[in-house]
Amino acid sequence: MPHLKDAKTKQPPWKEADYLAKKRGVRHTVYSVNGDEYTGEWQENRREGKGTYKWKTNGAIYDGDWKKGKRGGFGTYSLPDGKGSFKKEYSGGWKNDMRHGYGTRFYSPDDYYEGEWYADKRCGWGRMYYADGTIYEGEWFDDERNGEGMIRYTNENRYEGSWKNDKKNGPGKYFFLTTGQLHEGVWVDDIPKCGTMKDFNRESAPEPTQYPIPENKLADLEGVLTEAEDRFLPEQD
Repeated sequence: MPHLKDAKTKQPPWKEADYLAKKRGVRHTVYSVNGDEYTGEWQENRREGKGTYKWKTNGAIYDGDWKKGKRGGFGTYSLPDGKGSFKKEYSGGWKNDMRHGYGTRFYSPDDYYEGEWYADKRCGWGRMYYADGTIYEGEWFDDERNGEGMIRYTNENRYEGSWKNDKKNGPGKYFFLTTGQLHEGVWVDDIPKCGTMKDFNRESAPEPTQYPIPENKLADLEGVLTEAEDRFLPEQD
């Protein structure tokens, strides 16, 4: 019995033309109608893999990973510095064209944040360095300090405790290391509302107070503090 060859299936002409028209693999620079430029890898007519994108409007450049036509993975976004070069604005994780995961954001040469991001906002754990030398390290939510965190000032004084809406809110401790004192209590919108003040390493403080803090003689100190705290803590919910 003679062997019959399998008939080759031929794709319609429009399918072949569509396939040939799609961008794939590594391409030279592709220009958009608005003047933006992209140089890098493609798949199924979308940016996929490694590539560099340049915006015409502000001259910004993104160099890094792409997924399904959007910035996704690791990449760096930079802006022109006005001197013929570029200054890095963000370097780290991306998802769906937004900062996502772990990364570093430079707000100025001396103000920068390194930590976790979610949908283009600081969220999770992170450390913020401020231009005046102040450092905050702790939790973030919706681009603000929220949760537990510690802020250290240039004179080494520091606050450790709760934050809400970018301010000290809730139980916390403020260490006055310059004078050797410790305030422990409750804060509302950066203002200490109640608590106790006591000496803390006063003997080694650079500028200790002239006299030690006297002992508190209240008969029910804990009860007084609890009652005072209860007036403010519900406001933190």
